[in-house]
Formats: sequence, C-alpha cells, structure tokens
Amino acid sequence: MDATDYLHELIAEGEHLHQDFKFAISDARKIARSLSAFANTGGGRLLVGVKDNGRIAGVRSEEEMYMIEAAASLYCRPAAEIHTYIYKVEGKDVLVVEIPEHAVKPVCAVDEEGKAWAYVRVADENILANAVHLNIWKHERQETEVVMTYTEQEQRLLDVLGQRGALSLNQCSKVMGTDRRSLCQLLADFIRFGLVEQVFTGHRFHYRLRTSATDLPPGEP
Repeated sequence: MDATDYLHELIAEGEHLHQDFKFAISDARKIARSLSAFANTGGGRLLVGVKDNGRIAGVRSEEEMYMIEAAASLYCRPAAEIHTYIYKVEGKDVLVVEIPEHAVKPVCAVDEEGKAWAYVRVADENILANAVHLNIWKHERQETEVVMTYTEQEQRLLDVLGQRGALSLNQCSKVMGTDRRSLCQLLADFIRFGLVEQVFTGHRFHYRLRTSATDLPPGEP
C-alpha cells in the first residue's frame, strides 16, 4: 500500500477514540493535551495537515514538527513518547504522529501557569481526567494484588447504582452520604474489578453497574 492509499484509508476512519485531525499546530501546550489523552487512553495518532472534514491541507512549515516535539518533551510530564512520519499526498506533506499508550499513567499536560493536568480520550474528545481516573492509575502503579471483600458501604453503593442507574460523582456522594474522596477510591476499585463503568454524558462522567455485575449475588465480585 503506497502513502496515498494509506493516508486516505486513515482519513476515511474519521476522528475517533484513537485518531484526531489537526489542520495546523500553533500552540505546543494545547497539543500536549492531545498527547496526554492518547497516552492515557490506549494510544492513538494525530494527522497534522488534515482539516476536520478530512480534506488534506498539508503541513505549513517545519515549525509544526518542532512544536510537536516541544509538546511531548517540555509540556508533558512525564515526557510523552511519540513517533513522527511525513507522507506526501496530493503534493502536500501530512505529518502523522503516533502516540503509544504510556506504561505508567498518568501523562499530564502542563498549562500556562505550570500546573499539570491529566487528560483522557472519550470518543473524539480530550477530556480532563477526574479523581476516579487518578485513583485507578495510582492503584495500577502500586502493582499490588487487591482482594475485594464487600463491606456494608461497598454493597450499598452497588445497590444504589443497581436501583438508580447511572449517577454522577456528586449524585453518588449525596445519595450515599459519603465524602467524595472515599467514594472515588471505592469507584476506582469497582471499575478495576469490572463491576462498574464510567460513561461520559452531559459533559460529565457518570457511573453505572456493568451488565455482568447485575447478575452477581450479593457479596460476590
């Protein structure tokens, strides 16, 4: 498959969980958010020089390559791993940036004030990670085996989600009468064990039982 066919095949996929189009790169800090999101969510690729509608505009200058490298090395903590390739299609250069999933999460993007924020990829958007994501990654870094033994509070959370469906973190906290910090740790454990899933609706994350979890008898993971 030649470069033209390969690029057209990628473009035909459109923007999705693991692919984003960028007409141009003018802000290294902003592009660091995309690198953070892909590195934290299974990896992905940027097609630079491609408009949102899939039309090939081409990379405007070598400066965009430097900005990608700056975004990865200077504005991502830890530095994001990237692989860059130039393809000439229709007489125009398209920059393809491959971002592997990072082994140790989170990869954060540094803003103008020097603060580091972690992002995740949801559909074709980069979304700020929340405290539940941070707890999941913290547990993954610890590399310790966790044995889930249901307490009354844990069973109640599963019951609430089973009865009420998808709830936001604030709604869970209010119904449960539990502080957000403890609730985030609980939800992170349940997500890791495949009992609960995060869904992004109405510009916020909600939590609901996974289908398989509804068939479990009380007290069994």
